[in-house]
Amino acid sequence: MNALSEPMLDVARVRRDFPILEREVHGKPLIYLDNAATTQTPSAVIETLDDYYRRYNANIHRGLHTLADEATAAYEGTRDKVRAWLGAASSREIIFTRGTTEAINLVANSWGRANLRPGDEILVSLMEHHSNIVPWQMLAEALDVTLKVIPVDERGVLDQAAYRELLGERTRLVCVNHVSNALGTVNPVAEMAREAHAHDALILVDGAQAVPHQRVDVHALGVDFYAFSGHKMYGPTGVGVLYGREALLEAMPPWQGGGEMISRVSFDQGTVYSDIPHKFEAGTPAIAEVIALGAALDWVAATGIDMMAAWEGQLLERATAKLRDVEGLRLIGTAPDKVSVLSFVVDGVHAQDIGLLIDQLGVAIRTGHHCAQPVLASMGLEATCRASLAAYNTPEEVDAFVEALEKVIAMVR
Repeated sequence: MNALSEPMLDVARVRRDFPILEREVHGKPLIYLDNAATTQTPSAVIETLDDYYRRYNANIHRGLHTLADEATAAYEGTRDKVRAWLGAASSREIIFTRGTTEAINLVANSWGRANLRPGDEILVSLMEHHSNIVPWQMLAEALDVTLKVIPVDERGVLDQAAYRELLGERTRLVCVNHVSNALGTVNPVAEMAREAHAHDALILVDGAQAVPHQRVDVHALGVDFYAFSGHKMYGPTGVGVLYGREALLEAMPPWQGGGEMISRVSFDQGTVYSDIPHKFEAGTPAIAEVIALGAALDWVAATGIDMMAAWEGQLLERATAKLRDVEGLRLIGTAPDKVSVLSFVVDGVHAQDIGLLIDQLGVAIRTGHHCAQPVLASMGLEATCRASLAAYNTPEEVDAFVEALEKVIAMVR
């Protein structure tokens, strides 16, 4: 097998930014390959959280004192960073949520309840995370809306011909992930957006697995809504982003009521809501986490998303080739365009057994259905093992992972 080409990315420097990578698990050096669930956090993000609580912990927007001004400026500064990161036209199009899940639920409960009528149709791909299935199922039941499923072939590729056939005069919304968390498939969302718009439908994209691995430009993609989570791109948990086209957000009603999302409340004259994006950010938000998300974006920008993606691509190629040589192992998800995810099953060995035993050798992978039960069920599976890569992983870790996997398989057979 050919060695990795000389990396553009200084991986040793990258790894020094992550204190957790220095620890051991069961007396073995940690090899962390569960990045599709949660990436680890660089020191710059940890220090930003610490700095907020040590120096300017205050509620935002409503205070007149110095700490409130500083916290508000840092919070809104992240909004500006996200706008630039996604190529949005305005910071008014950026809404902070608790994560991708809440962002999708916001669209379902605000845009969906205001715009959908009995008999309307929503298209959802078979490979979606449950967060982009269940909210639409709940809405369909409540509003008598029809949910139609875009099929996936045996490689884990969306059937584009079937998608075009499903689009019709009753289609109101298309919901699709940019990258599958269970398969690593990269979907052609720009093409799908054009097809949706040609039928006067909107498109919502779950970008949780895409933003950490590639450049995303919502304007170039032509999407109407785009969601992602901080903790999957080197940021903190508990914070995410919903991008929405300004005209759509302006017309949508609030989802939650409370402080900050209002400009006036009166029992006599009713309530007047704030302008976007604050109309959708009721109550005290995750202030520290939003500010730290900005630090994560700064870290990725300084490291270089293109170099990170190229490095991860080389690691994926190496790991894929090595896993194909493991006797009895079958890769699940072999799309020609994919990133950073290796799902697999091993003949005669339960995925959970592999996950538990390989942890004893210091290797962290994910096992189970990955909140993507429909697509696994379509392949006759209840669970897979999933190793997922990030920019701080190394070829030595890939080799050690495969070696550990072979030891585990030999143990249980």
